[in-house]
Amino acid sequence: MRIRLLICLLAGIMGISRVISQNGKPPQNNTVIATQGNFTLRKVHDSLYWLNDWRLPYPVYQFQTGDVDGDGSEDAMVGVIKSTRFYPEKARRLFIFKQVNGKARALWMGSKLGGILEDFRFINGKIRALESTTDSLYVVSDYKWDKFGMAFDQFIIKGVDQETAIKTFSQ
Repeated sequence: MRIRLLICLLAGIMGISRVISQNGKPPQNNTVIATQGNFTLRKVHDSLYWLNDWRLPYPVYQFQTGDVDGDGSEDAMVGVIKSTRFYPEKARRLFIFKQVNGKARALWMGSKLGGILEDFRFINGKIRALESTTDSLYVVSDYKWDKFGMAFDQFIIKGVDQETAIKTFSQ
């Protein structure tokens, strides 16, 4: 019984790995969504993307590049929809990647910035976030890199309706 279970598990794992990746590279049947600088985002299907060689098994809602950590090199910011260990409900998250020897490597894979993340963009060396609150209001906040991750910098506007927040966020 144990041997049969082990064989089934191994067959399943090997089958999945063949579909997901061939030699650690993105599968050939994918669509290039965007190329920015040295980063390319490819879509295999709605819940499987690749950022260069990094597998993203989540829906992606945003992709931008910029020097997030101020080291003079371009970083990739990818918005994904997923649950986390501490926040089990699926929601929008922000992942930040560096490029090391031509490969994407995780710099920060945050569970949460501050409020409920709706969207983000990179502006003036900071990540500007459009966030909702639990009382159905909206804020626009700036976050900056602080040694290990993102830290709150300032509110651009807070406690407003969605239309006002989107207008402020888009400026």
